[in-house]
Amino acid sequence: MARARLDITVAGCGVIVGLLAAGAGNRALAAEAPSHVVSSGEVRNGDATATEGSHAALQPYQIVRSLELVQDRLAAGDHASQPMQRKLITMADESFATRESARFENEMNRRALVIYAMSGGNPTTLEKALPHLGKDDPNRRLGEKILFYVNGKPKEAIDAFASVDPMSYPPDVAIYVSLIKGSMLSDVEPANALALLDKARLLAPGTLVEEAALRRSIAVATRLGEAARFVRLSEQYVRSYLRSPYASQFADAFVAGIVELRETVDRKAVVELVGLMDEEQQKVIYLRIARRAAINGLVELAAFAATQAEEIADDPRAELYSSLSSVTSGNVDEVLHKLGAIDRGSLSEGDRQLLDAASVIASELTSTPAEMAAPNPAHGESRVRKVGPAPVIPASVASDRGNESTPGSATLGSGRAVDTGVERAEAVVAATRARLAEIDKMIGEMPK
Repeated sequence: MARARLDITVAGCGVIVGLLAAGAGNRALAAEAPSHVVSSGEVRNGDATATEGSHAALQPYQIVRSLELVQDRLAAGDHASQPMQRKLITMADESFATRESARFENEMNRRALVIYAMSGGNPTTLEKALPHLGKDDPNRRLGEKILFYVNGKPKEAIDAFASVDPMSYPPDVAIYVSLIKGSMLSDVEPANALALLDKARLLAPGTLVEEAALRRSIAVATRLGEAARFVRLSEQYVRSYLRSPYASQFADAFVAGIVELRETVDRKAVVELVGLMDEEQQKVIYLRIARRAAINGLVELAAFAATQAEEIADDPRAELYSSLSSVTSGNVDEVLHKLGAIDRGSLSEGDRQLLDAASVIASELTSTPAEMAAPNPAHGESRVRKVGPAPVIPASVASDRGNESTPGSATLGSGRAVDTGVERAEAVVAATRARLAEIDKMIGEMPK
């Protein structure tokens, strides 16, 4: 899809012209616009400064298009554009909220209203502005459906968008409709959602729309169990949007995907993909995978990720997570030794809690259950256990002993004690693993 470059011809619009001069063309625009810029605005140190009321003469669609350009710069890693994004959202909000109905005689402004709503705009502004559009206007009907989505009513939104075909709208609107419809269907119709998100990416390459669609597609591919597609989408994100302010959400989806798809994902491809990041990012990703895997009892995956992290840098967290994963399956004494050697001072409070929990598990597994503990021998009694058939005790003697166990029943009792001890150990492991999960939920996933 081709969009013409947006250039603003209003004198004094320093905010808009400054950002356009720095990056217009990052997003192609569907509608035609003038190809020259006239501005008396001032730009210093990469930040555009507008004079009071400089945006008063701007059409709403011009502000919204500029907002799109700034968002594309953010997606590419220009974090300095965040104040500009906030400013433009405010400008667009004021423009839609305070303008007379005549403003919406322009089709471009009507389309800009729904684009603004799908780009993070104020739902209240959309709701108040919609009556200015004709009852049969497709933008108004779309806006009414969007209200369900932006107001957090997923079921109503899914029903409202059920019959909506994104491609029935102009391209500048279609990309957003594809994105939000794909997003809302990701849980209920993942295959359909992935197709819609693919469409959004193809219609808007190099934009925040593509960045968002990629992030959401990664999670959907995980849900569908498509490991190869998961890796491919993740690589596209890493190569293009790793500096996006929303990259932490990608990291969440990526780590969750590796854990979920552990049986089918190509680990060699994962190593190559993570290798595209800088060393600190690589370490954090591997540590997060190791942490999640360890808490879930995924010994092999935790060991893999911890080893990768240790190859990048010596970090006590890698030792902690690898020990967590092997505490119930490896040599417990060796695990206890490793846990004891970890420098607590180099761990965050959350990881110190995990260290304590792991130590509890290992200690419990090495302690002797009360049921299996041998009684203290009486003075003078031999400490050597006698092995041989149980003596035969007459029934009369046995009945005289009442509830006292016979040696035969003692033998059975010993077997029960062993079973009880095993069950106790398993219960300790299960309970402490649940405790680990609760601690992890409380302190969050990201190692500090």
